[in-house]
Amino acid sequence: MNWSIHSAFPGAVWPAVPRRDASAVLALLYQLERTERLPPDRLAALQRAQLALLLAHARASSPFYRDHWGAKKEFAELPLLGRRHLQEEYERIKSTQLPPSHGRTAETRTSGSTGAPVRVLKTELMSLFWKAFTLREHAWHNRDMGGKLAVVRHGVKGSTQKNWGPATAGLIATGAAVGINIRTEVGEQLDWLIAEQPRYLLTYPSNVAELARVSIERGVRIGSLAEVRTLGELLTAETRALCRQAWGVPLTDFYSADEVGYMALQCPTGEHYHVQSEGVVLEVLDEAGKPCAPGEVGRVVVTSLHNFATPLVRYDIGDYAEVGVPCSCGRGLPVLSKIIGRARNTMIAPDGKRYYPIFGMRNQTEVPKLRQYQFVQKARDHLEIRLVVSAPLESAEEKVLEAMILEKLPAGIRLSFVYFERLERSTGGKFEDFISEIAGKPAP
Repeated sequence: MNWSIHSAFPGAVWPAVPRRDASAVLALLYQLERTERLPPDRLAALQRAQLALLLAHARASSPFYRDHWGAKKEFAELPLLGRRHLQEEYERIKSTQLPPSHGRTAETRTSGSTGAPVRVLKTELMSLFWKAFTLREHAWHNRDMGGKLAVVRHGVKGSTQKNWGPATAGLIATGAAVGINIRTEVGEQLDWLIAEQPRYLLTYPSNVAELARVSIERGVRIGSLAEVRTLGELLTAETRALCRQAWGVPLTDFYSADEVGYMALQCPTGEHYHVQSEGVVLEVLDEAGKPCAPGEVGRVVVTSLHNFATPLVRYDIGDYAEVGVPCSCGRGLPVLSKIIGRARNTMIAPDGKRYYPIFGMRNQTEVPKLRQYQFVQKARDHLEIRLVVSAPLESAEEKVLEAMILEKLPAGIRLSFVYFERLERSTGGKFEDFISEIAGKPAP
């Protein structure tokens, strides 16, 4: 790492002496660089020690957990915490005895993209860990911190900043950060990126796909771009391929949530993810509540190890993931081979089986008019295909599209096409390309 550290003392610029909170972040990063190389059993033992402190604190200071857990003491026996619990029991889940050394608290409210927003109280200690994991992600992918960062997200107001953000501000010298709101029309976004010429782009996977399609259609590239970074949505292999086709650069993803922070970072040697075991216990459980083996898909259940203000223990975050095999990169951190997505984004086939649909309609030559798409399951045998196109599809083009979709579906499903001027994002700026309106309903 060739990072330029900011000094908090004007008379001591070399070696730089950071301010106290920045020094704590660097101390955490120093430890993370060593713990990630520990053998899995040693890493698990350290994690259990921290988990024991959290569980003791939650039982002693949270009225909810005292009732919710009863006499159960083994971690694997503790009942899951759902989003409904956080919504309805928030005040009773919060700690009544927060350690003063964990610092001030601030409340986080999720975007509610799943229709169930929640609140979580976080501490300054949590912020230090978030910054350290951010720096780990930069270090893993060997980024040029002097490059310009472009951000296209919800809540961005089009400003220019001298530094990349809270994790580096006052600690590491970086290039400028420029931003634009996700609701800006995608063609305008591309024009803006070409004008700004960033080295890095951070946005949602669905927006990458839209930008790449327009870029390919126009035959233009963002010449300065070295890497695209994504967050917040399901990332498909097709979106990665579109990114390479449009701009010839890699795409790096990370898995996080407002409630718990970083859960997994993409490995620098591949497209799989390493669980951030120093910050969370991440379980992937099958329908019987048992841990999944490598290659199996299950429900993600996460425990935040350092939030003593709102302890989140065995929190059913509503996602599915696939467990991976140990990585050859030398890191002992557990592996997720894929992040599958939300429970509400699973499809139920006519035979009652559950599928995790990834349609990946990226072929520009077969359906060149396609701009946006979304699949909505109306019934077990019916998918509504919502499309945004640059010009009306001819019958032959619609048939090509229908064949592309049906070949990836189980038998017995009929399609209906509905056309829109634009498919809107959620209030948090995210977009889901598959939504089931029957996933939570009982079988007929």
